[in-house]
Amino acid sequence: MTVSDWGDWLPRAVEAADPETVAIWYLGCNGFVIKGSEGTTVFVDPYVGIGDPPRTVRMIPVPFDPEDVSEADAVLATHEHTDHVHGPSQAPILENTGATFVAPDDSLSVAYDDEAWVDDYDLSDDQFEEVTEGETVEIGEFTVHVEPAYDPDASHPVAYVFEHESGTFIHGGDTKPAEEFVDVGDRYDLDLGILAFGTVGNISDKETGEPVRTKWYNDENQIIEAASDLDLDRLVPTHWDMWKGMTSDPKVLHHHAKSFEAPRSLDLVEIGDRVDL
Repeated sequence: MTVSDWGDWLPRAVEAADPETVAIWYLGCNGFVIKGSEGTTVFVDPYVGIGDPPRTVRMIPVPFDPEDVSEADAVLATHEHTDHVHGPSQAPILENTGATFVAPDDSLSVAYDDEAWVDDYDLSDDQFEEVTEGETVEIGEFTVHVEPAYDPDASHPVAYVFEHESGTFIHGGDTKPAEEFVDVGDRYDLDLGILAFGTVGNISDKETGEPVRTKWYNDENQIIEAASDLDLDRLVPTHWDMWKGMTSDPKVLHHHAKSFEAPRSLDLVEIGDRVDL
């Protein structure tokens, strides 16, 4: 059972919110909860696990217990890694709310085969929806487009573009710069983009336990390259807070971004913070 360091204030704050446009709360790691002006609520990559100490060690609070979530229309996964597809973090949300789990094939395989969510939780098959690049899903007041992502550590990553009457934003998962991003930036007027950022660190090998030089996320130059290609108005860097040995300081991105036309601004958020379109 998940134990929240913050009690239930964050789920209650989301439920009580009445945004004029779209409100987006950062859950730490690469997790977000999104709520539109009509009340549609979508989670993307929510993760409340602690990792696999001592190899991967969570450096931030557990901000909520999934059992405390009572309002959700969908849970989206960008790719199959455990901090993006995780039964204890996501299946209780589906069970309590009837929300749909929307994900590419390899992420669904984790939920169905590796973790057997349907066996362990009161879920039905119609709560799972497979998507792939080029498809569009309607979730309440949001139109969600599935776009390509480039993450060489994942087997099938995707990005999600959310269109709403108030604006448009992209969640890139753990993507690095992708050759398709210029086209994505041309096709959408992206008000905000969520991209993973971190440093290079020594992470113990799963088999030997020996430290291995590891780079999972964009460095300072890559994240600005991706944001520039996507022509973002606002960049929200993520994932920099999560794993011991991989954390970074997003304030340095001001220096890397200042000579580029995009991103036009940086929104530096900490776990639990809210930004609005």
